[in-house]
Amino acid sequence: QDKGTKMTEFWLISAPGEKTCQQTWEKLHAATTKHNNLSTNSKFNIPDLKVGTLDVLVGLSDELAKLDAFVESVVKKVAQYMADVLEDSKDKVQENLLANGGLLGQQWQPKHKFYSSSLDTIPFLFIFKGVNQIDNDLKARASAYNNLKGNLQNLERKNAGSLLTRSLADIVKKEDFVLDSEYLVTLLVIVPKLNYNDWVKQYETLAEMVVPRSSNVLFEDQDSYLCNVTLFRKAVDDFKHKAREYKFMVRDFQYNEEEMKADKEEMNRLSTDKKKQFGPLVRWLKVNFSEAFIAWIHVKALRVFVESVLRYGLPVNFQAMLLQPNKKTMKKLREVLYDLYKHLDSSAAAIIDATMDIPGLNLSQQEYYPYVYYKIDCNLLEFK
Repeated sequence: QDKGTKMTEFWLISAPGEKTCQQTWEKLHAATTKHNNLSTNSKFNIPDLKVGTLDVLVGLSDELAKLDAFVESVVKKVAQYMADVLEDSKDKVQENLLANGGLLGQQWQPKHKFYSSSLDTIPFLFIFKGVNQIDNDLKARASAYNNLKGNLQNLERKNAGSLLTRSLADIVKKEDFVLDSEYLVTLLVIVPKLNYNDWVKQYETLAEMVVPRSSNVLFEDQDSYLCNVTLFRKAVDDFKHKAREYKFMVRDFQYNEEEMKADKEEMNRLSTDKKKQFGPLVRWLKVNFSEAFIAWIHVKALRVFVESVLRYGLPVNFQAMLLQPNKKTMKKLREVLYDLYKHLDSSAAAIIDATMDIPGLNLSQQEYYPYVYYKIDCNLLEFK
């Protein structure tokens, strides 16, 4: 689909049944498609739920608003973490999560496990428990994986960086050093490239007892060379002191094969662990994103139902519809919907002026329209 015009935003609205609910649907569809396709529409069938008293519905309306916010936050967390885990391929995130809202149409099955025919707190608890479980599992899994990733990054940092600080395990070899000698010791010196000629001329005379021709370049980065040099132990302090005057930095380093081997093994172990965890983690995120998303749409459906009964009264007679607005014509779509439904609410203007208390209508928190309206924002991933 053309990303330019399609929104990853959906409007879930409902209007009262005219002679039949089918007629309500046809009227909306005709009105939004007459003006060059203002939106892509589909019916959103909500099963008939048993309705309690008005008081119960008002209470449910508030509970559902809280549940909606909670479930949405978990949906976003799972999506955002998927983006973190797929670090290098963020473009794959959207397709791993939803095929442009495809989830909405296909996955809204009233027969899904969250469904219960009576409108009481049972489906709420069910949804809350399910989503809360996902939230807790995500915390545990993310913490374990992030830990691993952090340790690996620390090691990688140790293996990068300047020659003064980085790990030398991959750079130096046993034969670069005079080892186990009572009198001689090999030092590692970082020589700026600009001063390399000075080094070649000077190093043998920086202190007494430097072994002639004992220096080689072992490694270079952008700015410096890593050189070794062998001298008598008792001349080391003198040598270090003099070297500093010429901007040659002697690095504090003892050659220790065991330690270097352990470093390498740790790196390999962490790297293997991370690879092992990656696949199952991404699968878990996909499955649980879908679960949380379905739960979220169920909450929206319940909200539409409760709100429609509160607004349009009994017996239950309304049609819920899902619109995917076109980006460029959203304002026009709003106008068309207003014209279509303004008769539902002769007092709409009055309500907007006087914030009177209407059951289930919280003016401070949501935009008010004469029809029942909920936005489903699938723009879950704002990538920096």
